[in-house]
Amino acid sequence: MFDVRYASSNKDARSYDTARLREEYHISGLFKKDEIRLVYSHFDRIIAGSVCPAERELKLEAGKEIGAEYFLERRELGVINIGEKGIVSLDGKDYEMEPRDGLYVGKGTKDIVFKSIDKNKPAKFYINSAPAHKTYPTVKINISKANPVTLGSKEELNERTIYQYIHPNVCDSCQLSMGMTMLKEGSVWNTMPCHTHDRRMEVYLYFDMTDDALVFHMMGEPHETRHIIMRNEEAVISPPWSIHSGVGTQKYTFIWGMVGENQAFDDMDHIDNKDLI
Repeated sequence: MFDVRYASSNKDARSYDTARLREEYHISGLFKKDEIRLVYSHFDRIIAGSVCPAERELKLEAGKEIGAEYFLERRELGVINIGEKGIVSLDGKDYEMEPRDGLYVGKGTKDIVFKSIDKNKPAKFYINSAPAHKTYPTVKINISKANPVTLGSKEELNERTIYQYIHPNVCDSCQLSMGMTMLKEGSVWNTMPCHTHDRRMEVYLYFDMTDDALVFHMMGEPHETRHIIMRNEEAVISPPWSIHSGVGTQKYTFIWGMVGENQAFDDMDHIDNKDLI
């Protein structure tokens, strides 16, 4: 059930070739019908992945990797639906999930079941999960309840709106932050000028892309930059020591999830473009 990725050193990553970069950080094979696909990263022990029910319901179970009786015994969970209408059932209570609806699920919820309304048009649930020390209430967050932040400009090709879903401005959580960034027509860059934040790691899911579209996801230390080519509905792990930025051949949308020491969205170590190598 879990694909385990161990934490890697910034010093080691300098020598990685393309295949090794993808082995360590790239996540593919998401949103296959009637499958759960989860990656367990030892960077802050985040779990990222997909649940795509079609013909049958899918239940989120604990595995040996997390050493718990049930998935959220000592964890919290964020969900955003990027597919068609579905349902998330939490201990028997159903939450209808329209496209772009989000959900925060607090520690202690035992039974987590995912369903689609129409098997021919399945929901696509993208999930992030982090260790949790306290139980906060479950909250459904549709895009109108998310906190929008508009950034960028036409001149810099990075006009975008950041929708903060799981964020102190919207709901309580232990350490998980999660949101969705939508680029405007004609914009292709995200998070540029770039930054690092050694206090937190991050995972990006890129989607809303055509079959022939690409995003060049920039990573690595500012003086040792690398890139990973991303296609539709693929995710990438960003270590705390790495920049995380991207440029696409077309506009796209991405979901970001952060786990670490704090939830201050603007806690960033900004990197001037002239210092990138």
